[in-house]
Amino acid sequence: MSSPALPSPSRPRTSLDWRVRFGVLALIWGFSFLFIKVGTEGFAPFQVTFGRLLFGTAVLAVAFVVKRDRLPRGARTWGHLTVAAFLLNALPFSLFSYAELTIPSTLAGICNATTPLWGMLLSLVALSEDRPTRVRAAGLGIGFIGVLTVLGAWQGFSGLDVTGTALALLASFSYAVGWIYVRRTLSGTGSSNLALAGSQVGLATLQLAVVTPLFTSLPTHVEILPLLSVIALGALGTGCAMLLQYGVVAEVGPTTASMVTYFIPVIATAAGIAVLGEHLTWNTPVGAVVVLAGAALTQTRGTRRRSGKPAPTTAPTAAGTTTAGPPTEATSATTPPAQVTATRV
Repeated sequence: MSSPALPSPSRPRTSLDWRVRFGVLALIWGFSFLFIKVGTEGFAPFQVTFGRLLFGTAVLAVAFVVKRDRLPRGARTWGHLTVAAFLLNALPFSLFSYAELTIPSTLAGICNATTPLWGMLLSLVALSEDRPTRVRAAGLGIGFIGVLTVLGAWQGFSGLDVTGTALALLASFSYAVGWIYVRRTLSGTGSSNLALAGSQVGLATLQLAVVTPLFTSLPTHVEILPLLSVIALGALGTGCAMLLQYGVVAEVGPTTASMVTYFIPVIATAAGIAVLGEHLTWNTPVGAVVVLAGAALTQTRGTRRRSGKPAPTTAPTAAGTTTAGPPTEATSATTPPAQVTATRV
């Protein structure tokens, strides 16, 4: 993926320091798992997902109109965006909502951090130009040891809701599949990152608008706290967070911006404990540290190849995970040029 261009001297900078915006972005994405948990206390999982996509689309639509951007063109592009919307938004968002019916938000946040590991594993098969170095291969192994530590494999996963955990891990896997798909199909569209990502989220909203009535019924009453959580999840976690990320990537580059990935599970864990009163056993935070260490190693880049071609560059996704690939997440290996797709919980 082509990294978003760094700001030129003539490009106006945001008055708010990028470090502050980086911190706000990490907080928003970290608290998203708490918002999901609270949202599912008043709404069905599909309703939570539909709400977050609807409010996220509204924020991006306003930005789209203000910037006077243009929608992507071509039936082929829209077809690929429809698949990307399913893999990077509709499916993983729904899976996380269902997962948090039975697992703590802290565990969901940690499972989300495995996306780079799945991406690395899939790239071995799907991306012939992205072969691993020894360090990255070691990171993959370390990361999955961390996953087993989080799950307490040595005690037979005792006390763990296997279904909920599997759904959360499947959501992270969906992000990884989605970024590989995006990398292969949406390069060189000529559309802006805002146009592509906004269209993708809008398509995901339409997908949930069709699915939600088939599997749920309207709630008999609406509780204010779950409603506010869904609004915050969409407007902040899917809409505003994407706009914040665009600015950070443009100002400091994708490598620095992608570091937000490693703060998200920490914030999600702290929020779950402090606000929801969730409890952790020792293996959960220890395993999370090992997962993040492994994920960081999988994102390292080797030296230039003998052919003189540069090694693939990294780029963040709106999911908050890092991506890797030549000029072309989400949520992801890489996104199209200058695109940061919306995948983040």
